[in-house]
Amino acid sequence: MENKVALASCNGMSPNGLVSRVAVGDCKKKQDNVISICMGSTSADIKCENNEMLKKYPIIAVNGCSGGCVNKILENKGIHVSGTIGVGDVLSGCEVSAKDPFRLDDEAEECVKIIVNELSKMIDELM
Repeated sequence: MENKVALASCNGMSPNGLVSRVAVGDCKKKQDNVISICMGSTSADIKCENNEMLKKYPIIAVNGCSGGCVNKILENKGIHVSGTIGVGDVLSGCEVSAKDPFRLDDEAEECVKIIVNELSKMIDELM
């Protein structure tokens, strides 16, 4: 089996939710060993037909807010999460923040870079 890590991003409508999605997309583009999980599809899968696929690789949950929805959705499906990043937690010690849930400005792009860096560290630890 190929060594990969799955990233599950927030689908919420907050500025940090957008940062989460863009950071996951950027990681996936940069690293061949990264795949992404569609949380909308995962949430809608009431028969848990995708669970075997979700158990194939270690998963890093990337939550946009303190609600931790990504973890909750996966845990409710019986899926183990190997790592979690809280975008707000990571960015709380930074001088930049995202402010718009629909568009990234220069400051939000800096936030994405910070989260990509954190994700890369976690991916390396899991590989």
